[in-house]
Amino acid sequence: MTKNEFDGVIERLLDAGISLPEAVGILERGMIGGALLRAGRNQCAAAEKLAIHRNTLQRKMVEFGLGNGRTRSRRKPPVQAGRPRKRKTGVA
Repeated sequence: MTKNEFDGVIERLLDAGISLPEAVGILERGMIGGALLRAGRNQCAAAEKLAIHRNTLQRKMVEFGLGNGRTRSRRKPPVQAGRPRKRKTGVA
C-alpha cells in the first residue's frame, strides 16, 4: 500500500466519523485475522508475522473474538472424585 492509498483510508475513516480507538481496533482485528489465515491458524507463525509476542496475540484473539486464543489446555485435568491419589513411597 502506498502512502497516498493509506492517506485515502485515513480520510474515509475520518469522513465516516470513526474515532481513533475504533480505527485502531479495526486495523488490529483485520491484521490479526489476516495473519492467522496466512499462517494456517498457527499462532506462533502469525505472531511472528505481526512482530508481537504469542501471548499478546492470544490476548488480542480473545479481545476481538477470533477464537479462544489457545489451542491446548494449560492445566492438568483435576483428579477424578473417588479415585485415591497415589502416595509417594521410598527413601528420601
